[in-house]
This record gives sequence, C-alpha cells and structure tokens, in this order.
Amino acid sequence: MKALSIMQPWAWLIVNGHKSIENRSWRCHYRGPVLIHAGKKLDRDAAADLNEFRHPVTGSELPPPIDPPFSYDLGGIIGQAEIVDCVERSDDPWFVGRFGIVLRNARPLPFRPCKGMLGFFTPTFEEPA
Repeated sequence: MKALSIMQPWAWLIVNGHKSIENRSWRCHYRGPVLIHAGKKLDRDAAADLNEFRHPVTGSELPPPIDPPFSYDLGGIIGQAEIVDCVERSDDPWFVGRFGIVLRNARPLPFRPCKGMLGFFTPTFEEPA
C-alpha cells in the first residue's frame, strides 16, 4: 500500500478523524487506501494551538472532543485513510492549499517506524535486531 508523509500534528488530526482534507501544492490523481506517515518534524505552532484548543488554521476555539496527545509519534506509519477526491476549492475549515486531498474512513494504526519520502511512496520497514 502507498503512504503519504504528513507533518505532525496534522497527521494525528487526520487519523483521529478531526481533519478530512490534506493541503498540497500538487494535484493528486490517486484514489484509494493510503497509509498515513508522520514525518520527523513537528509543526510546533500548530501543536501549541491544539494544546490551547485553538484551530491551527482559523484561530477559532476548538470544542472537545479534540484531546491532543502530550507528544506525537514521529518518523513512522500512524494510520490509514481513503483518498476519495482532490479539490481546488472547499468550505472545509482545514483547507488552505492550492489543492486539497479529500480523505475518508481515517483510523489510527499501531506506530510502525519507517523512513518517509516526498509524494506517495511504498514504505519499507526495518526488522528489529
């Protein structure tokens, strides 16, 4: 299965069902299942906003049930979703990009470390020593 690397906490928001669109500068033609890879970098401003229950895009107050974790898994697969569309416009409050990859049926998976790459990639997992 292909994977897409996404910076935290954006990846966490997707796999936990809070964010249903991923912003990109390129059009996505792929439709179907995709693994969500948490990159090695953390968007500290977005994480701080979530910890203050502020929407990282709009700045508005985020009501529960968003309960951000104390720390985020980095550098591995954290979940799975289904890509159903790619749009240039959306009223979704998470949409800010030139293109929005529309996601459905997102769910977390047990963390599995692996290297990420730009664009879609096939993950390779190292066996424990």
